[in-house]
Amino acid sequence: MPYGSYGTYGSRLAAAMTRRLGRECVYTPSARLALYLALRRWCRPGGRVLMSPVNDDVILFVVLAAGLRPVQAPVSVWDGNIDPAAVPEPTWRDLDAVLTTNLYGVPDRVRELRDRCAQLGIPLFEDAAHAIGTHVDGQPIGTFGKAAAFSLSKHVAGMAGGFLAVEDARTRRELELLRDDLLLPGRLRDDLAVTLRPLARSGVRTLNLVRPVWRTMQRLGLLERDAYRMPLRAHRLAAAAREAPGLPAYDPWVRVDLHGYRERHGPLVRGQLGVRLARLDADLTRRRAGVSLLSRTPWASPELRASTAHDGPVALFRVPLLVQDRDTLVDRLVRHGVVAGYVYDPPLDDYAGAEFVDPSPDPAAARWFAAHALPADPLIAPKLATALRREHTKPAHPPVGTPPRVSGHP
Repeated sequence: MPYGSYGTYGSRLAAAMTRRLGRECVYTPSARLALYLALRRWCRPGGRVLMSPVNDDVILFVVLAAGLRPVQAPVSVWDGNIDPAAVPEPTWRDLDAVLTTNLYGVPDRVRELRDRCAQLGIPLFEDAAHAIGTHVDGQPIGTFGKAAAFSLSKHVAGMAGGFLAVEDARTRRELELLRDDLLLPGRLRDDLAVTLRPLARSGVRTLNLVRPVWRTMQRLGLLERDAYRMPLRAHRLAAAAREAPGLPAYDPWVRVDLHGYRERHGPLVRGQLGVRLARLDADLTRRRAGVSLLSRTPWASPELRASTAHDGPVALFRVPLLVQDRDTLVDRLVRHGVVAGYVYDPPLDDYAGAEFVDPSPDPAAARWFAAHALPADPLIAPKLATALRREHTKPAHPPVGTPPRVSGHP
């Protein structure tokens, strides 16, 4: 019997997430595989999917692997999420689905998007990888659309694991079969690596070794990205498009930063994730405290300050602070033991071009936000705030006349 193949795959983890969310959940090795399952289940090849251009490039390649055309939406200059009111009417009428981002945990305008999708008779998919603890008017993100993808590697530092939340048990069973067809065999060696990696990362932080370890990895070429975006390799990507839908042709792009994104985890990894998931509420409490602190700094947007005052601090995955000279600052923060990841610059339409995506009709807000957003980890808020002050960081301000909005409140 192959390693880790006995029992219903990930059923205990899925049941725990179902209790938390109130929706049927399918366990997957990663959120990117969960999203792929949703796109293949509900979208026909050649369909058009509206999405924010301020997003992980891996998500772009997952959409392409599903045989779909990414349509880049205008976004809010305050949070990088889709601005439904700015999407042209002809674009709405030509869509087959909408994909939210909930960037850094800040909720999309999900009620507005849900209502518009219902009018058009198309599915709303929620990318909730950053938003496992986010609610809108008391309703959890991940319960508004047809399906939602969650990531355990983001919120419980498990370096693996995800869920696809769906509306009913029958759909869950269908997706479990589709998932099982896509899974690759797992190996004990890989499970040991996945299990030990979070412990090693924690040790590096505890021993204040972030700076030397990060610089050493840079010098040795051990990082898969030399920049915020992975290399596009347009000629190879165009060749892969001729094989879509399917993951194998797009594997060089989809696997970046997570090579085991569709490997079947054995009991060792799943057991560790179960322990970490049980600690999620404590993690979310710490995140809220960090968000509360960072929302009072001069680099917090008026929207973040207003939403925190209105609803209390949200358990964000990252806090999008708005700063001048962001790229220089990111490099200088390493001297303080702070590595700022999850920077999504340039926007996907500038990165991929019109050959692979439909560009946004109004790209200015996405370009401004992507160039000035500093994703701040709320779990190290005091350390980060001190580092920003020592670097004499100046806040950035969007173009004059841009009114803030309270997150989740159109």
